[in-house]
Order: sequence, then structure tokens, then C-alpha cells
Amino acid sequence: MFKKLISLSVNALIVLAFISCGSSDDASPSTSADVPAIYKKIYAATDLYVEGDYVYIKTNGRPDHKSPYYKGTQWESALYEAYNGSNTSFTINPNKIANQTFTFKIPLNPKVSTAHSATPLGPIGISLNGVPFYNQYAGPNQPLTNEINSFDQYFGHPQQSGQYHYHAEPYYLTATKGNDALLGFLLDGFPVYGPTENGKAVSNADLDAYHGHTSTTSDYPSGIYHYHITGADPYINGSGFYGTAGTVSQ
Repeated sequence: MFKKLISLSVNALIVLAFISCGSSDDASPSTSADVPAIYKKIYAATDLYVEGDYVYIKTNGRPDHKSPYYKGTQWESALYEAYNGSNTSFTINPNKIANQTFTFKIPLNPKVSTAHSATPLGPIGISLNGVPFYNQYAGPNQPLTNEINSFDQYFGHPQQSGQYHYHAEPYYLTATKGNDALLGFLLDGFPVYGPTENGKAVSNADLDAYHGHTSTTSDYPSGIYHYHITGADPYINGSGFYGTAGTVSQ
């Protein structure tokens, strides 16, 4: 009996040592404490951490609101909703929402760029609910004139691989967070705000060529350059990134 107790004790110590070593080796590259509070507003992030001068934001890209584009997917029973918006020319496109594996790498301390590189087709930023922002084009220098008719009631739609995105105001977020709220970030690290500021609607005339300006916000009381959503082209971003853009991978 005494020998059995010794054996059990030794085994327990071995297990504890294994667990201890395992937890050390499997530690994530950084903890949530390293991430500035402002990025924690991206509530749909599946992973959020800092490495060097960048914050990494992972998301599956699926909207948390209903959409006609959930029809025929595994989420249909919970999230499908027929189009009920105000566009009488709405025509659903043939695509369906699908899971993605985005990793956004965004500068922690964004700075103005002298190059102001053009925004690419595809994701140019991330919204609070993990859905990517796209630029103002349906294709290379092609306006959204016709494509806008496939935007659902929350003003988004999926492309061919099921990548749901917003080219313009994300109505679900402005409805739930407010028209003057932080809505996300572009790849250069500068924030995107809603279509009002200090109780006044923001127009394109109030903004620079990149569709932003510098002022204080509730999140940045010392002031910061930021983009604004407006109801007219170019909607989110103008003639390129104001800052040096990070990357997005899948």
C-alpha cells in the first residue's frame, strides 16, 4: 500500500510538470492586456494581439446581422431575412455568405504617408463586427452604380467566394452604435467614424482628398486623423490611404 502511494505521488508530480511545461510552450504571442482598449471595440475578433508595432486582428468576416445572403447556408435558420430595405431596384446577387479567415495587420501608431498609396480591390479595413470595408469601386475604376442594387438592407453583400463586405455605410452598426460612433479601422490604422460629428452631418466637402480630417473624438480626446462615412461617393475612403497601410491575409 505504501509503495502504491509513492507511485501515485510520483505520477501526479509528472502530470503537473507536464501541464506546467505545456502551458508555457503554448503561450500566445501576447496577452489581451497588450492590446490598446480601442481595438477591443472590434467585438467580432476571433483573436486580437500585438506583435512589435502592429496589432493583429483575426475574424471570420461573417456579419452578425440578418441578410438575404444567408439563404442556403448553415446559418439560414438563425440569420436569413428576406430583403426589406428601401431600394426598389434591389436584385440579389448569386453569392452566399461564407466563413473567412482574415488576419488584419494594422499599425499601432499610424502615421501620415507621403505616398498615399491607392486602396486595393478587396478588404481595405475592418469594421467592429469583423466585416471588411471595401473601397468605392465594383471593379478597377468601375463605380458602384449598378452593384449598389445588390446591397442588402444593411448595405452589404458577398462576392464570389462568399466574402461579405461593406462599400458604404454599415447600417447595422450605425443603428446599434450611433451615427457618430467609431465603426472600425482602415489598414493604415486610422479610425473610421460614422456620418455625423458634433451633431452635424458630415459631407464630402468637410473632408480632404482621402475622405478624412483631424479633430478630437470621444475615443481620441487629444485629436487624431480619421475617416468619415458619407452618403455620397467615395463613401468611406477617397484618393488612397492617408497613412502607411498594413496588410490583410487569408
